[in-house]
Amino acid sequence: MGMTPEAGPQSRAERGSQIRVSRLRVRLSKRMREDLRGYLFVAPWILSLLVFTAYPMVASFFFSMTDYNILNPPRWIGLGNFTTMFTRDPLYWKSVVNTLYYTALAVPLGIATGLVMAMLLNQQLAGIGFYRTAFYLPGLMPAVASTLLWMVLLDPRNGLVNSALGLVGISGPGWLRSVAWSKPALILMALWGSSGGSMLIFLAALKEIPQSLLEAAMIDGANPWQRFRHVTIPLITPSIFFNLIMSVIGSFQVFASAFIAGTGGAGPLNSILMYMLHLYRQAFRYFTMGYASAMALVMFLVLVGITLLLIRSSSAWVYYEGAERR
Repeated sequence: MGMTPEAGPQSRAERGSQIRVSRLRVRLSKRMREDLRGYLFVAPWILSLLVFTAYPMVASFFFSMTDYNILNPPRWIGLGNFTTMFTRDPLYWKSVVNTLYYTALAVPLGIATGLVMAMLLNQQLAGIGFYRTAFYLPGLMPAVASTLLWMVLLDPRNGLVNSALGLVGISGPGWLRSVAWSKPALILMALWGSSGGSMLIFLAALKEIPQSLLEAAMIDGANPWQRFRHVTIPLITPSIFFNLIMSVIGSFQVFASAFIAGTGGAGPLNSILMYMLHLYRQAFRYFTMGYASAMALVMFLVLVGITLLLIRSSSAWVYYEGAERR
């Protein structure tokens, strides 16, 4: 039997379409393989996020509405934990006041200290790398070791700090054993341990400032303070903004120094009963997990609110190069 004239071209067209389909399948399968590899690489992170972050947050929200002590099944009580928190627990408000006091002093002092250190270390001097490393090292010390060190230094009788004050005729305070000085002692510990991290961020920001702007301001007759106020500060406001948010969040979560300095307690007359310390005691000393979960939820909402307020206010004072001011 003979083949019709249309058979040859038609078969070639079919073969061409089959080849194109096969190539498309190869490309799709290659893309799918690449996507699968990507998902496999991020799978450990996604799994850890779901197991160690997302699930505890959802579970904490549920437990905050229950009476749960680990030993017995959770019993739904609605807003009972929040009612107890705001109306029946005087130590709750004590922890809130202590934490706000700590935040109001530690955050601005920490940012100012880090900025001053960065300005001092932003010099082209011999051995400046050694000093930068030395100022940053306290931030690498574990919180437990740092707190124990400061407990020795701030000992009212034999501590090095009070001994140094005695040499100049000043009677040193009781520090961690005093109601009035226990929170300033914690702030002093925090400044020593956390200023190095903010200093490093400020130092990187100072390095990014174009020297031409500072030289132009100098030519225009600006003195060092005017150059710092009108040139340096506006250009490092993104770093100030970042350090501000991180410092506020960290100040609300202070725990290790208060727990260790209070030797398991909360200092004289609960003077260093911080919010996280009170939450820890409710959860792991009294096993009122539902109440502790409610406290955690309140702190989460407060931090979210403060962070949103700071972000909304950033348009008025944070300068980003190339961006327009609102």
